[in-house]
Amino acid sequence: MSDFLQQMAASSRERLQAAKRKVSEAALLQQALATLPPPALVPNAARFDLIAELKLRSPALGQLKSSDEDVNARETAYAKAGAAAVSVLTEPSRFDGSMEHLEAAAKSIAPLRVPAMRKDFLVDPYQVIEARAAGAGGVLVILRMLSPEGIEALLSCARDLGMFVLLEAFDEADLQAMHDIVGARASPGAGPTNAAGLAPVLAGLNCRDLTTLQIVPKRLTELAHLLPTNVPRVAESGVVSPDDAARVAAAGYQYALVGSALMQGGDPHALAAALLKAGRQNAATRPSSATSGSANHERA
Repeated sequence: MSDFLQQMAASSRERLQAAKRKVSEAALLQQALATLPPPALVPNAARFDLIAELKLRSPALGQLKSSDEDVNARETAYAKAGAAAVSVLTEPSRFDGSMEHLEAAAKSIAPLRVPAMRKDFLVDPYQVIEARAAGAGGVLVILRMLSPEGIEALLSCARDLGMFVLLEAFDEADLQAMHDIVGARASPGAGPTNAAGLAPVLAGLNCRDLTTLQIVPKRLTELAHLLPTNVPRVAESGVVSPDDAARVAAAGYQYALVGSALMQGGDPHALAAALLKAGRQNAATRPSSATSGSANHERA
């Protein structure tokens, strides 16, 4: 594990213990179960979608937006532009995130039938339950941070709560581990599904170098063939322009997770729409055998 991930994991465990001292897991689970079900993550018929991100600070780029940013307006703009989900950073020390941001996002975009996803350095099922109690419909799970047993615990918790999981890999070794974990569990029609009948696991490849924290966009195309093909594939980082969206769509990705570019741009709705348009135009030339998650549940 890189020094950066080690630091984030240690910080996450500290936040976990502080949260458990305030609210027991049993009480938190009751809150989660009493929360209205989130919208499902449903792929578009055009076979390319956007997971748009709320991220106030980047460890590599610094401050992206101030703490007084109108997050509700931004998240709503993402959803209205056609984003399939909104990723919300909840890590406070390096990303200026919070659970309050996640809860606000879930509430603001639920009427638009778009789920929120908690993006953080999760180390315990308690944090998945936290996300569901805040209204989220999905969570990020970083493969390199956890043992196979730890990953399975998070996946099982998310499945039981009807949430999708974005499994994040950074290199070839991570991708091999992803294949071992996904297997038949996430094969369309073969494994447990959420309320919409969709496979709950997405396979993500993040092209950030964890040593330098810099983006290496070519990794998205160089390693695309190593991603599982029985679940939707997500290009993470490295997509900042419509040309980038077109490139990853042509490489077989069904989603692009975009944060910094959307946060830095002056019109998030316009950029999100442009990314989707370019990606979908190139996805239209992709062989139809490339998985889109489920042919039976497509978002118009």
